[in-house]
Amino acid sequence: MLRQTWVLRNGRALSLRRDLGHSVTAVWKSSCQRASLHNTAGTADLTEPVRNHAPSFTSIAHTAPFPKRTHTCGSLSPADADKHVVLQGWLVPKGKVSKKLSFFGLRDSYGSTQLVVDSRTCGAEVLTAMREIPDESTVLVEGIVRQRPESQQRDVPAGYVEVVVKSFTLLNPADRSMPFMPFDAQNLANEDLRLRYRYLDLRRAELTSNLKKRSDVAFLVRSTLHEQGFTEVETPVLLNSTPEGAREYLVPTRTKQSPSDVPSQPLFYALSQSPQQPKQLLIASGAVDRYFQLARCFRDEDGRKDRQPEFTQVDLEMAWVSWGKLEGQASADSDTWRIGGHEVRDVVETIIRKIWKKVEGVELEERFRVMTYNEAMAKYGSDKPDLRFGFEIQDLTSSLPQPLREALEAKGEILEALIVSRESEDSPFARAAPAIEYAKSVECLEIKQGTGSDWINQSLIVKDILSATSSTFNASELSRTLGLTERGTVWLSRRPRRPEGGWTPLGRLRLALSEAAQRNGNLVLSYAPKFLWVTEFPLFTRADEDKEFLAHGRWSSSHHPFTAPMYEDIADMYAGRVEEVRGQHYDLVLNGVEVGGGSVRVHDVAMQEFIFSNVLQLTTEEKASFNHLLHALRCGAPPHGGFAFGFDRLMAILCKTTSIRDVIAFPKTAGGSDLLFKSPSPSTAETLAQYSLKPF
Repeated sequence: MLRQTWVLRNGRALSLRRDLGHSVTAVWKSSCQRASLHNTAGTADLTEPVRNHAPSFTSIAHTAPFPKRTHTCGSLSPADADKHVVLQGWLVPKGKVSKKLSFFGLRDSYGSTQLVVDSRTCGAEVLTAMREIPDESTVLVEGIVRQRPESQQRDVPAGYVEVVVKSFTLLNPADRSMPFMPFDAQNLANEDLRLRYRYLDLRRAELTSNLKKRSDVAFLVRSTLHEQGFTEVETPVLLNSTPEGAREYLVPTRTKQSPSDVPSQPLFYALSQSPQQPKQLLIASGAVDRYFQLARCFRDEDGRKDRQPEFTQVDLEMAWVSWGKLEGQASADSDTWRIGGHEVRDVVETIIRKIWKKVEGVELEERFRVMTYNEAMAKYGSDKPDLRFGFEIQDLTSSLPQPLREALEAKGEILEALIVSRESEDSPFARAAPAIEYAKSVECLEIKQGTGSDWINQSLIVKDILSATSSTFNASELSRTLGLTERGTVWLSRRPRRPEGGWTPLGRLRLALSEAAQRNGNLVLSYAPKFLWVTEFPLFTRADEDKEFLAHGRWSSSHHPFTAPMYEDIADMYAGRVEEVRGQHYDLVLNGVEVGGGSVRVHDVAMQEFIFSNVLQLTTEEKASFNHLLHALRCGAPPHGGFAFGFDRLMAILCKTTSIRDVIAFPKTAGGSDLLFKSPSPSTAETLAQYSLKPF
């Protein structure tokens, strides 16, 4: 049976199908007449007249039945040679070889197939029509698969074959004035334009691959947790506002306060910062022993390349989580994991090992390295150190002359240094140094040959430590120890002996030198995964600027207010030595990026109330927002703990991109704006009035 595929061109009807074994003649008639197709098998008439106002061929979408797709563009292989196939996808021009031959690409979300359009095979009218189709139009193609010449074969999906086109159907033509062409990787549009037309940007193979990989990893996470006995539970998104540490998004509601003696006030939901309270309540209920979900979370934070107002985390919580090892208990681990939560650690490492084996083909170590917060801050100046390069910070305090050492001890401070000695002066960090601007609290000293014993006396930091005294020191022994007897560079900084926050000044400098060396091409960091657990964080802090809007000078929780103290430090907490209390908080770090964090929770209601009232000094109103949680603890909640992966950050690492926007289908800008859906946006006074709100 002969089938025709009809398209319109310049107001005339034209058949573009040529079936083997039939002689086909296209008969052109005026736009006011019927068009007919003659062939040796018979005549087919169009039942509707082609009208004068009919649109041109390249502006008409196909709105009639069409053949079913037999293969995807990325699935063809040499095993399909000589098969008749039907493909659907977006048409991308590759090049005109001659008057009678052109190559095209046909792309779908599975890959791309090369099309060979030869007028000797499909007819001159098909070749001419395909050349006129706008780029990025959707088409249906029928043809025969053949193996590509060996020199043209590519090790990519469908890279060993091509399809010789017999016929095509234009399903939907693309606008010729598209804002940019997704296939043009050499002239990539700026990010704002691509975010405004995200549905076009997602056609890029890179983003298509990222979304597919994200789906695969999500499936693997779910499967692994189900195997580990976890139950997936969805928790509310609309909750009440609570002082947990992050800024919230408020959602107005038309519901009003009910008491008649109180003036009517608008009521608000708060979008969930995280499922922290619901998941703890699930465990307290006893209905779920091990909980997880891929949770949507919302935080009104300042924009960064690794933050979004709404994001996804792999959230989990477990009952019966330990509070550390019993005294004298043998341990199979030789690391410094001295807190509770071993059960959580085992699950998290299992998930990560499976992901890296499946996605990256890498077998990770059986146990990830563990480092305390104090060690990380001392060696690397960061609570999320990148272990792919050395260049460790050195504490000079114990090697300093006695008067200087005593002055530092009296102030509760230490003197740290980053050092590039003569032996390492050709290091990438030495070559990157001239391009770096460092904090005012950091001092750079260039040590020239012959002055190796006097550099410490030139330091303004040292002079400031000693205040009014005018002592001079011989630093020969210190210089020999540091390898500075001839020449080198020293960056000095003083800081409190007890570290606080996430960075020290030299920690930021260390990272800046590494980034500059990478930009210069002098340092290439491996993608090899260096996983690290950081533990024993300070339980409370006054050094987190992001939480100061809630703290107002009070202590705030380094993690969140439900994190348990290390049992060795409980007495210090009750005695008021808040700054000495370490928490059972654990962060998982990969190559300088925090990919997740968790903690053992407080299950003792008296301890939780003490933290709220005596340490965090919450007001009565602030504490009231946690009454339901306190009551759940009072009703016999088991010891419990949990963890949450930042799923977007994890996927950015797996997809080898520096921005999480590249792994989210519809992301927002760094400033939190959605350029595609034009949000956030103002509302009308009439709409606001429904919520008892007024515009400014």
